[in-house]
Amino acid sequence: MTYTDPQEIEQRSFEIIRQELARLEAAAGPRRRELTGLEAAVLTRVIHTSADFDYYENLVFTHDAARAGYDLLRAGAWVVTDTVMAFSGIRKRNLERYGGEARCFIADRDVADAARLNGGTRARAGVDKAAGLAAPLVFAVGNAPTALMRMRELYDAGRFSPRMVIAAPVGFVNVEESKALCAALPVPCVIALGRKGGSAVAAAVINALLQDYTD
Repeated sequence: MTYTDPQEIEQRSFEIIRQELARLEAAAGPRRRELTGLEAAVLTRVIHTSADFDYYENLVFTHDAARAGYDLLRAGAWVVTDTVMAFSGIRKRNLERYGGEARCFIADRDVADAARLNGGTRARAGVDKAAGLAAPLVFAVGNAPTALMRMRELYDAGRFSPRMVIAAPVGFVNVEESKALCAALPVPCVIALGRKGGSAVAAAVINALLQDYTD
């Protein structure tokens, strides 16, 4: 059957994902940790975005991160991303409905100037700028491990305290190490373990948490 209606396509996509996840869960048996309903909703959205079922094993939640993020966004938390792509993927109307805003500083002139002056990446300099925001923050990283590493430096120095972190940079250099730094934080984190991730994944986590959900 060919689907042409966007809503039907999305609905059928989620049906396929749920069927595949059910098979994976059956195969895993008692070895598989049980996900909460919200965690399952986030996982499903990430798989829908990436078509990658490796996230069944690789997407982890620390300190009840799915519930924490869900509540934070409804309390008006802002979202800061490391890339314009992640920023663009967030459903801002849903975020603004709760009084929150999305920000990305990677293209700001002062951030570019700071990166040149200090010899670091713009993603790293963008974290310094984000640290000056007064609003409660969800820090979503889908590309730059240097952003996570700088966040951890500032957190340890008492200069930056995001309420939640989405750690999903993709690549080969500093990626797994930066995610390990997040795993050790006493802050709720959604982490895409290993080399996989991406801006679309980071945005998908936010969008999943912005959806209405009841247990």
